[in-house]
Amino acid sequence: MGRDDSLSAMEGWPDPGTPVRLVVKTWAGLDEHTGIALPGAGPGLVTVKLVNGYNLSFPESYVESFEITDPVPQTQPDEEPEPVPQDESLPLVHLIHTGGTIASKVDYSTGAVTARFEPNELLDAVPELRSIARIRAVKLGNMWSDDIRPRHWNRMLRATEEAFAEGAVGVVITHGTDTLHLTSAAMSYGWSGGGGRPPGRIALTGSQRSPDRGSSDAAENLISAVHWAAHGPSPTGYRDSSVVVVHASSSDGRCAVLPGCACRKYHSSRRDAFKAINQEPLAHVELGSDGPSISMADLDPHDARPEAISPTMFDEGIRIAQFVSDGHLHSDMVNSAIESGYDALLFHGTGLGHLPISDPQGDSPENTKLRLLIEDYCSSGGVAVVVAQTVHGPVHLDVYSKGRDQQSIGMIGNGSLCPPGSALVKLHFLLSGGADREAVAEGWDSDLLGENPPVTRS
Repeated sequence: MGRDDSLSAMEGWPDPGTPVRLVVKTWAGLDEHTGIALPGAGPGLVTVKLVNGYNLSFPESYVESFEITDPVPQTQPDEEPEPVPQDESLPLVHLIHTGGTIASKVDYSTGAVTARFEPNELLDAVPELRSIARIRAVKLGNMWSDDIRPRHWNRMLRATEEAFAEGAVGVVITHGTDTLHLTSAAMSYGWSGGGGRPPGRIALTGSQRSPDRGSSDAAENLISAVHWAAHGPSPTGYRDSSVVVVHASSSDGRCAVLPGCACRKYHSSRRDAFKAINQEPLAHVELGSDGPSISMADLDPHDARPEAISPTMFDEGIRIAQFVSDGHLHSDMVNSAIESGYDALLFHGTGLGHLPISDPQGDSPENTKLRLLIEDYCSSGGVAVVVAQTVHGPVHLDVYSKGRDQQSIGMIGNGSLCPPGSALVKLHFLLSGGADREAVAEGWDSDLLGENPPVTRS
């Protein structure tokens, strides 16, 4: 349809979701764009979503013409997906779907990314998976990772247990990236925190960019994770292969394999968003022309632990209050958590793990109040743990007098290399077993599964 001069381009613009071919005037002449019509990004603008996933907006006056192209085929929401033919000779891998960008599509009525990609659609979208493993897709939900809580960790643990009981050699959990490192730690502690190992490999993966974007990392992350789950080293229950995070490196065709108990999302938008903390990657999956292959790092060997019959579940009633150490940390905030019955306090300390509990100038009585409150709390059996908000490096409370003072009032954490996210999950794991303050302190000094490797503590 040509442009109707009696209408503005905004008034004549088709309904959202309609495929269009748009011709606009630019300083270099006419330019053509094909995409999906969206609501205008602002007053007097027309907006299209291009096939690469990006949106373009133009003032109405720039629009020379537009036409509606072939309609997008509509699928019936209640249709059962056709089963995907698979090679029965390949190892069985369960693909446990929880949601996130790796399993999302663009909602063309709004231009937003929504979590609504069904598990079987992943197989259709990434046909390379069919030559790596026999996939069974299990849908636990369509959740953004920031909505995941400990009850969902338990559901994932049960799903992995069921997968191994059904003969799977490995499990891949597709997950939103924002809290993927927390769930990977939960899977690690759940299966190996008690000294055992899972019956098979567990890999978590996600993507920074949705599958319908040209720059998406979804396919290579998924291929690499499935390859690791199907063909990686046998799990020992320690950091080398118990639970891993598989995610893109800085270049295409290479994915890092990171210890699930010691990694973190460090960047909000880069493809290589995850890094191992206080240790090195375990391996890389190389995606070459001959298919994926695993390049292992030089790791200290560990004997395989006994196979766990089932994972340890997290007590879903445990509540942990977290605080950031800075000039706005006050005793009434901490006291509110204590009075509300939180099971433990986790402080993200500055530098080597410090809190504002000293008043050398005599002008900050709130620091003294905070110190006395924490001391009273710990002396009555309360659990107060400090981690390093710097993320990398140890908590070292022996260097400065303040750190020694924190130890004297009962704070736990000195010497730990456990990353902050993993520390939160480790604390929850210890409390789930009914640990009191002394038992938590003992567990905190331990290296349960590679989160606190003694060989690198310094």
